[in-house]
Amino acid sequence: MEYLNILGHWEGWVYLLILSALEIVLGIDNIIFISIVTDKLNGKNKRIARNTGLTLALIIRLGLLAAVSWVMQLIDPLFTVFGQAFTGQGLVLIAGGLFLIYKSTIEMHKSVKGEEEASTSGKTKLSAIIMQIVIIDVIFSFDSIISAVGMTNGIQKEVGENPIAIIFLSVIISMIVMLIFAAKISKFISDNPTIKMIALSFLVTVGVLLIAEAFGQHIPKGYVYFALVYSLSVEMLNIKRRKNTGIDEQK
Repeated sequence: MEYLNILGHWEGWVYLLILSALEIVLGIDNIIFISIVTDKLNGKNKRIARNTGLTLALIIRLGLLAAVSWVMQLIDPLFTVFGQAFTGQGLVLIAGGLFLIYKSTIEMHKSVKGEEEASTSGKTKLSAIIMQIVIIDVIFSFDSIISAVGMTNGIQKEVGENPIAIIFLSVIISMIVMLIFAAKISKFISDNPTIKMIALSFLVTVGVLLIAEAFGQHIPKGYVYFALVYSLSVEMLNIKRRKNTGIDEQK
């Protein structure tokens, strides 16, 4: 129970609010990926895959938090190639970035070629979709946990309490929020092909950022999220215009 002592300080509640917001923001790309890969499934399986994916994300993140000392060791250099040091975290980010770029590019290609209906009628296995979600959950979980631990170093120095409790609570809160809104986000992306293309482009960019970060190039993700929000805002205006003028977006 001593881990909960940090909630006896107002700074602990402030950090809990900030961390929860951070986890929700960092979970946006996770929700987008899950929404896109589950779009091929029927209604029941789509819900099962989505809920299973987010539940696994919660379990994986809590598991990594329980082994947080091991996770933080992943930022130590493992080997060097041509003067570039690679860490365990870096290797995970490279693998995740390549996977995101590959998967998103394939989905974009299918959308442009109009092959989505054919893939939907094929034998898309629920287990294969869930496996893809697990892979991306692991990638995003490492990024999320390391960011959270880095942010809470300050409060540990300020109040002298272990911040692990507020990290656990922020992860749980963010996952509950994502579970509540995941279905609506998934349906919105599925119903609007242009929004889906923007989302896929965003995932490609996230993949590039993960690889760049693995090579020590830290690009603030805020720029990418701003570009996503701006693009979505413009497209929302286009959708409203098409609706008001009687233009069907699906055509």
